[in-house]
Amino acid sequence: MAVYQIYDKVFKKILTLSSTSIINLINGLFDAHYPPDSTITYNWTEFEDDALRRILADTIITINETDSYHLEAQMTEQEDIIFRVFDYGYAHARRNAGNDLSSGTLRFPEPKIIYLYTKTPAPDYYELLLDFGSQGTFHYHVSTLKYLETSPEELTRRKMIILIPFELLKLRDAMKKERSPENLEALKNLIQNDIIGSIKKNLDVGNITADDARRLRRLTQQLYDHIYSRYEEMEVLNEMTDESLMLDIDIIEKEHEKQLAEKDSVISEQSLALSEKDATISEKNAVISEKEAEIALLKQQLAELQKIQHQK
Repeated sequence: MAVYQIYDKVFKKILTLSSTSIINLINGLFDAHYPPDSTITYNWTEFEDDALRRILADTIITINETDSYHLEAQMTEQEDIIFRVFDYGYAHARRNAGNDLSSGTLRFPEPKIIYLYTKTPAPDYYELLLDFGSQGTFHYHVSTLKYLETSPEELTRRKMIILIPFELLKLRDAMKKERSPENLEALKNLIQNDIIGSIKKNLDVGNITADDARRLRRLTQQLYDHIYSRYEEMEVLNEMTDESLMLDIDIIEKEHEKQLAEKDSVISEQSLALSEKDATISEKNAVISEKEAEIALLKQQLAELQKIQHQK
């Protein structure tokens, strides 16, 4: 269990990225169409199972205070997974029944099991038959996402790119077996193109924020250190990975800051030009005022002269 804690922690951290990226993930996983400005509520809850083991059911997310989704990440297939998901769903429905109690309604969250890695083929869905005796039966379905079968292109298309740090798992078995030049090169390409390249692409099109990009880089670094950095053959690649994961996103941020600085400079120049025009207009208005005052004085003097002549 302790071996997989790193993956569990990374997955939970991913679920706390920007609301934009989380809405994109929910839409991609469940074929939903929530707008980017939808509200997100996290149901952070801890309870105990029958064996008195503490269970953190902190992957249930509610959208717009109405629709709930349960995301369960797994590294290995477990026979009782369908029962666990049902238990989580029932516990959530019972805790959040609220006014539904008067109508006798329990609203279960929509579940999805995300297999980040499995040695044996995982099913497309699980099914639990609920037998209510004379009242009939109900088939409870839980679909799965098999990450290792999902390409970076598919993650981008479905806007689920925040799962990209787990791309490192695709070469875990190969590198464990042999750190050959071919495998090292494959890992290098995976990091630079599939991971860093995908993060850049999705940042550019607005699927994730700049802060999401930074955090995804850090989470990727954590997973890389956990999976690969301990091998002696990885020394050169470790250095390259540190630079790639740190510098590439930093370059994006610096370019973004440069663009903002350039925009600020243009705005400042425009403001200065407007101020100069205002000053010129003010000066011209002052000259006009002076001329008008002179004309008024001349008119007054002329009127006095005309009055004197008339008296004579």
